[in-house]
Amino acid sequence: MNATTADTTPGTTPHPGRIVLLTTSHRVAPGLLSWPAWQALRTADRVLCADGAHPQLPYLREAGIRVDEAAPTVEELVAACAGGRTVVVVATGEGDPGLTDGLARLAGSGRVSMPDLELLPASYDLPGARLLDLVQVMDRIRVECPWSSQRTHKGLAKYAIEEAYELVEAIEDGDRDELREELGDVLLQVVFHARIAEEDPDAPFSVDDVAATIVAKLIHRHPHVFGDETATTPEEVREHWLRTKAAEKQRASVTDGVPLGQPGLALAAKLASRVRTAGLPVALPSGEGIGYELLALAARAEAEGTDPEAALRAAARAYRDAIREVEG
Repeated sequence: MNATTADTTPGTTPHPGRIVLLTTSHRVAPGLLSWPAWQALRTADRVLCADGAHPQLPYLREAGIRVDEAAPTVEELVAACAGGRTVVVVATGEGDPGLTDGLARLAGSGRVSMPDLELLPASYDLPGARLLDLVQVMDRIRVECPWSSQRTHKGLAKYAIEEAYELVEAIEDGDRDELREELGDVLLQVVFHARIAEEDPDAPFSVDDVAATIVAKLIHRHPHVFGDETATTPEEVREHWLRTKAAEKQRASVTDGVPLGQPGLALAAKLASRVRTAGLPVALPSGEGIGYELLALAARAEAEGTDPEAALRAAARAYRDAIREVEG
């Protein structure tokens, strides 16, 4: 390492030095550090790390950086900077709050000439980095939790439906905090099922495979974004989507892929949408009873651009409020 030359000019006050707190993200592969971080490490007089098992240490030493495994007190750290020296502290996973708090207290006391203090992020979390934490937590829960370790796709299916409905309710309520929480619960279902799928003896797949599949699908179905086609209106985007989806699925009927287990109004509206989009001359079946009346209402709502399920839920919520008002 290159040592910083201390200012020893006669008649001048020695520079108190510099402390660099180097932080890294465990979500980024060890050794992938920013250029300013490598510069600070290579020009420092000393590099310290309190955690001998820090994942960065083997890579720093391989690069020729000498790292001392030490946890000096605040006073010792300041003394190590005397004469204009630079000390880089490789922060532990917790960020060394004791050290930073101690430096703040010492600086506020006015008792000593403090070195320059610098916080230098050596690696950064990219958007979506916390998803890695979720995958790691789910992996541990699957292994160590007596309940979670026994779950199956079939056993979890009902929770996916429940969480989806709770998400819809949060959206309709306009509750931002609840929305964030419910989105997390839905995301958990995806990660949980993907973790279970890893254990399948015949056709295993992981959460990375799930993500790769949807990424490929999104790119393929958005040629106006990732390809040479153009689309300037939502209607043109929908045409692209339906055309590429039809080519992918090669379905024999427009009803293929419509889940019959969904709520009745949603099912009726989906079938009506498929018929209308395909331009098929299919009349609504006639019959007696409330079912056929609801079918006609759902088809009419879909044709008018209204979600019959959402409309009925809104009316039911108004009904609930009226009941509570009467109850006092």
